[in-house]
Amino acid sequence: MNEAPIGMFDSGVGGLTVMRAVMRRLPWESIIYFGDNARGPYGPRDIREIRRFALEIAAFLESLGVKIIVVACNSATSAALLDIQRKSAVPVLGVVEPGARGAVQATRNRRIGVIGTRATVSSGAYRRAIHALDAGAHVHSRACPTLVDFVERGEVDGPRVEEEVRRYLNPLKKRGVDTLVLGCTHYPLLREVIGRVMGEGVMLISSDQEVAREVEENLRRRGYLREPGIPPSYRFMCSGDPEQAVSLGRIFLGPEVEEVERIELPLGGRRP
Repeated sequence: MNEAPIGMFDSGVGGLTVMRAVMRRLPWESIIYFGDNARGPYGPRDIREIRRFALEIAAFLESLGVKIIVVACNSATSAALLDIQRKSAVPVLGVVEPGARGAVQATRNRRIGVIGTRATVSSGAYRRAIHALDAGAHVHSRACPTLVDFVERGEVDGPRVEEEVRRYLNPLKKRGVDTLVLGCTHYPLLREVIGRVMGEGVMLISSDQEVAREVEENLRRRGYLREPGIPPSYRFMCSGDPEQAVSLGRIFLGPEVEEVERIELPLGGRRP
């Protein structure tokens, strides 16, 4: 048993979809969540810049005594997962490989679509992860940069959103994909409209459930799971506007987001 919290971070609030899945699967685990909303979203940024931010945040979380780190951001996972794993003294999980695994298991015709930010798609991380599991799979990727903006505004359905989703997804429909990876942690909030556009025959894969399963397996294997029945604690931190983080956090996660602490940058691996 290990009473230390799980550490989790994203470029903003999108990673709260992963936190929600972990909370449901592991209701007794405490979690520290950091949203880098002063510098996010990461999608349009240079890969090297994203890597630097991700390493900084991971070191900060490790300084708080977390027992595992979840990089709950596709762009940061694509840019920095291996570097964080090399430098960290605790286990580090990302969101790309779990999503890729779910897609390979779900597809019937081996035609898999991937949507994400420019940084995630240009990195080729999902293509490599999928081909590591099935070298014969056909992977069709599409960057959808404006979808994050809709979600950040709380606009997750309606004519404008659906028109934009159709513009991005029609090329993937023409490719005949039967499985679509939602390669950004914001996209599960658009699941309804994405599903409507893609149609009933297409399986939507979001990494949140797969990541939660991997977190549980990792902690169980190490003997790090907390004792059931002990109430968990949740701590939310951000680098930017805490009021905005609370407002959006309640959309992504729920009433659990009561207060968000603002942490000054640079973090420098220091304890607040």
